[in-house]
Amino acid sequence: MSTAVAQVIADRKLRCNAPVYEPGGGGVNVSRAINRMGGSSEALYSAGGREGKRLAGLLDDEDIAHRAVEIAGQTRVNITVQESSSDRQYRFGMPGPLMHEREWMELLERIGERLPSNGFVVASGSLAPGVPDDFYARIARILHGTGTKFVLDTSGNPLLRAAGEGVYLLKPNMREFQELVQREITDEREQEQEAYDLVRRGACEVLVLSLGNAGVLLATEDGVRRLRAPSVPVRSKVGAGDSMVGGLVLGLHRAMPLEDSVRLGIAAGAAAVMTPGTELCRREDVFRLFEQLHS
Repeated sequence: MSTAVAQVIADRKLRCNAPVYEPGGGGVNVSRAINRMGGSSEALYSAGGREGKRLAGLLDDEDIAHRAVEIAGQTRVNITVQESSSDRQYRFGMPGPLMHEREWMELLERIGERLPSNGFVVASGSLAPGVPDDFYARIARILHGTGTKFVLDTSGNPLLRAAGEGVYLLKPNMREFQELVQREITDEREQEQEAYDLVRRGACEVLVLSLGNAGVLLATEDGVRRLRAPSVPVRSKVGAGDSMVGGLVLGLHRAMPLEDSVRLGIAAGAAAVMTPGTELCRREDVFRLFEQLHS
């Protein structure tokens, strides 16, 4: 849910604009971004209670194919508030519902039911309470040898447990990258060496280190390369990382060269910060920025 208010003041009743409800969550946002860029995917997610039904309805409204695993807990609602007077954004993340073993096990089973032939499975976001830290590692093992490539965007122990389990592509930000290498990185040369070493050690086949407005560092067995980001006005950073993953995977699915796929991801992430609230990227912005990066 997103809204706006003239000014955020403590101990005062604040009159907000009418709220806007949009489907959210890491993987859901990746599907939404792909859909906005003219691609198609299927979102697999857990949902419970009244808000779970609202989430399904919102996905229907956006014509996104989706499957839900029903859970006993209530789907969470995160809140974004834009302060109009300062253009500052306040983001409130609610605790996720507790997931029981039978619920997260059903998610794993559903993943194996309809694997895309020579396609991609994307997992994005944090894990709900009750889900084991090796959940994403289990997905990697399910996909191993199937021809379906696994793209992962997460943090903390789930990231550490999945690295080296057959993940095709990891997309950490700088904080998550330092979690992966388990030390602080102080300069660009160290960034490049550590990224290359992660790939050589088998943490993943492709590492896309997101550096915000500085672009990305791309690492493969062939070496490392920096790809720049366009300069754009920033309205909201909500969903920028998920839009980037969506653009990147869409490019790979369309058999674009890896560097061009990453550029499409960079363009999608940049386009997302240009939109207000939780709106994500707009197709016309994505491909205009992509042409700029490709020229």
